[in-house]
Amino acid sequence: MFYIKEIKQEDVGLYWDLRLEALKTNPEAFGATYEDSVKTPISEVVKRIQNESDNYILMAFTERDQAAGMVGFRREQGIKLKHKGMIWGVYVSPEYRGKGIAKELLKEVINRGKEIEGLKQINLGAVTTNQAAIDLYKKLGFETYGIEKNALEYRDQGYDEKLMTYFYK
Repeated sequence: MFYIKEIKQEDVGLYWDLRLEALKTNPEAFGATYEDSVKTPISEVVKRIQNESDNYILMAFTERDQAAGMVGFRREQGIKLKHKGMIWGVYVSPEYRGKGIAKELLKEVINRGKEIEGLKQINLGAVTTNQAAIDLYKKLGFETYGIEKNALEYRDQGYDEKLMTYFYK
């Protein structure tokens, strides 16, 4: 069993530990790197926690309050872009994978998006080597609209990214 909650600034330590774990465990999957992020002062991380209906971070916790997974969401800004949101930083610790945590986190973001006036779609990118994530996104209704070749490069290895979007009906 697990529960999901929007993190608050007092949760920053748990969030940042999980984020650094994600960057270390799956460096190919994120635009940020562990090497850069580990140098970020915690005061800067606190500033990133917005807790707004259109800019937030959700975390999944076990019944023993262990951080198990996370997802970030932010709405685009500006008149021509605000109909779009973006999912970022999807991660579940290896020991908790296969338990439906990522699915529940993503469903929560999709459901919250229904309440945001004018939001018509949510975009995300997934490295093409992460087939499990791509399959999950498809099951939840995300559609592929393109592939960015060599979207990320890490240790002289290029990674393509599948660009996907969820359209609200």
